[in-house]
Amino acid sequence: MTVQRGGKKLSISIQEHMAIDVCPAVRPIRQISAYFPRLSPTSPTASPSALALSPPGGGAVGGAHLLSPQRAHRWGGAGSLSQNSSIDTSVDLNSDDSDDCTALGTLEFELRYEPSSSELHCTVLRAKGLKSMDFNGLSDPYVKLHLLPGACKANKLKTKTIRNSLNPVWNETLTYVGITEEDMHRKTLRLTVCDEDKLTHNELIGESRVPLKRLKPNQTKHFRTCLDHPPPLPSPTTMGEALRGISCYLREWENEQLHSLEERGRLLLSLQFLAPVGPGHPDAEGGGADGGGADGRRGGGLCVGVKRCAHLAAMDVNGFSDPYVKIYLKPDLQKKSKHKTAVMKKTLNPEFNEEFFYEMSLSELVNKTLEVTVWDYDLGRSNDFIGGVCLSCHSQGDSLRHWMDTLKNKGRRFERWHILTNELPRTFGHD
Repeated sequence: MTVQRGGKKLSISIQEHMAIDVCPAVRPIRQISAYFPRLSPTSPTASPSALALSPPGGGAVGGAHLLSPQRAHRWGGAGSLSQNSSIDTSVDLNSDDSDDCTALGTLEFELRYEPSSSELHCTVLRAKGLKSMDFNGLSDPYVKLHLLPGACKANKLKTKTIRNSLNPVWNETLTYVGITEEDMHRKTLRLTVCDEDKLTHNELIGESRVPLKRLKPNQTKHFRTCLDHPPPLPSPTTMGEALRGISCYLREWENEQLHSLEERGRLLLSLQFLAPVGPGHPDAEGGGADGGGADGRRGGGLCVGVKRCAHLAAMDVNGFSDPYVKIYLKPDLQKKSKHKTAVMKKTLNPEFNEEFFYEMSLSELVNKTLEVTVWDYDLGRSNDFIGGVCLSCHSQGDSLRHWMDTLKNKGRRFERWHILTNELPRTFGHD
């Protein structure tokens, strides 16, 4: 096509015509740093006109006056600008982004451990400034306790619920029984503050964790802690293929370790070796299951007291068990050593308080093994094994110490908590 430019006729192609008349001129993109002065802190104080903050090149474009000369003059020059910039950019404590406004609240409580009774007492006092979880701007808070590691259902304790309050006061003492000194070194108490909802699931407000090794025996320790969010679980979707494979491997390894160390509950046993007594002795009239002969004489033997269990594993769908205890004294060629307690319905912390007596000499008892198992009773099908413990001269740890103390101290009663293992020994049998 032909165009006239400067009095001359020029022949140009249609492509050149479109490029000239249609395509706009390309301008360089301004950077944010172009709107701020590049001045040294040691340079002399600049005039307000120098701090007009227009981009280099002198052209005033939109956004060049992001900071007005009056504000620049108030800063007092370039030197004061570099010194006070950290103050101006700091977060206001009263703003919505501060930690004080997004805090979940504080929890106040006391802990006390008594080794003589193997009890851990937790007194939940109060909470302050809890986060509101309901539409009315309030919450219905309560506190749950868990011992970690361990099955949450078995060792959960719970306070009462305070309605419509962000500053509840409980003053309620919750007690764990069967807590050994070993537990105090390796377990952690988790206190969870939740909001109770009758129509939906209860909501978590925050939690606080206290390692029990921080406590001293027979001393009450006061705590006032800030509630934290529960630790987030890693999401496999945010990890690479290699990390995802490593995560799956570690998860399987942790599950195997937890299974091998799984605790199925605690059992409080009392053992006492009674010396033989002659006729006319008060204890000869009737003591234990087999004590007291027809001639008023009772031989020596082992008195086994099944006191109670704590934190048993839940074996039924309702989250509880129907536990009972069986004891054997092996080897038992005549199969007469089995004794059973009564069945306690729907509980994970049963109290039995039953005693059984095995008449034999001390020399015979040295070669015996006391096997104690806890079972969940099921009507119409096989009972479920919960856990067990063996006491003999070949045992280890607390089991060995309990057995040896009984054999070395005639007439003295020894009580001790034992951890139930999840393995079923070969000598144990189902009913």
